[in-house]
Amino acid sequence: MIDKLAPAKVAFYAPLKPPGHVTPSGDRRFARLLMRALRQAGFQVDLASSLRSRNADGNVTRQQQIEARAARLIPKLLARYAQNPPDIWFTYHLYHKAPDLLGPAISRALNIPYVVAEASVAPAKGSGPWARGYRLCLDALDQAALVLQPNPKDFAGVAPCLRSSADQVALPPFLDARLEGAPFTHRVDHRTAWAARLSLPMDVPWLIATGMMRDGDKKQSFLVLSKVLQQLGPANLRLILVGDGPARAEITAAFAGEGRVCFAGMLDARALRQLNAACDLYVWPAVGEAFGMAPLEAQAAGLPVVIGDRPGVRAMVQDGETGLLTPEGDALALARAIETLLADPLRRGEMAQAARAHIQAHHDISSAALLLRDALSPLIKGR
Repeated sequence: MIDKLAPAKVAFYAPLKPPGHVTPSGDRRFARLLMRALRQAGFQVDLASSLRSRNADGNVTRQQQIEARAARLIPKLLARYAQNPPDIWFTYHLYHKAPDLLGPAISRALNIPYVVAEASVAPAKGSGPWARGYRLCLDALDQAALVLQPNPKDFAGVAPCLRSSADQVALPPFLDARLEGAPFTHRVDHRTAWAARLSLPMDVPWLIATGMMRDGDKKQSFLVLSKVLQQLGPANLRLILVGDGPARAEITAAFAGEGRVCFAGMLDARALRQLNAACDLYVWPAVGEAFGMAPLEAQAAGLPVVIGDRPGVRAMVQDGETGLLTPEGDALALARAIETLLADPLRRGEMAQAARAHIQAHHDISSAALLLRDALSPLIKGR
């Protein structure tokens, strides 16, 4: 028997990228934050598995191999949970390239609620290389009792896939605002240190852009940034690019001959917080961006954000107050918005304060913990 006086137990699973994966990314970061928020909400959190179901290119053989691994793992998980089963199964980030091959089966066998945080549906993937992953996602959503959505644009696509008894609830992206914002109070010290580390002049504006340097939308955003610098003409500034990955060489080549660019490489969380605090603007074209953690981190550190207008981004950035939204991937519009803020230090300062206050009020982990507690507790009480 489960001791009902003990904290309710949540089995956590992230099929796209497990929280212990060696490669940093926004997905890994948000998975870790979700686990932390669940604990802060009073739940006991158990990492159910680190099985990665991601099938990036839709390879059928690889999909079959992943499914076979999952099938072997399910009996082991059921045996592990035989004496002390979880009260809820919680899956983070469900879509056709990374279906949940464990949660639906375990939830059915244990008769526990199945919960998903961040789900998206792309009907166009119902045929072609990801057709199997697409169908598996639909099956999982049909079993879900609750879907928590960080990105407002996903509500409409997921709604028809849910049972009438299931709910969708907005879960605004979040972070630890106190931790991320702490370096702001020592901005001058951090700027001095980073000027020496990266050989940057202290007296010109520093723009920062953060992202994984991989093929696809991320690479396209970096390539747009190379065009932004061209549109900015001879403006005296520095653009600091943070990140690394397989597309690094191609991205570097796009900035060839541009002396205002600094490649900072991959930084750990502490170093990135300090560098954010030392900069003047966060800039990002946001090509194909869902929501992303980098704009949240930048605002928490007191950086106004100039970024492409996407639904998920729009939910994090208050246009005209904490930053400026520009048409997605539009280099000229991004450059003009950057020029507008660089020419107005007073407005930048007001936006910096507003950005920090906005993150603290609406995107802090404490608010997320309360939301998770209120959303999940009825599912447990109703059992």
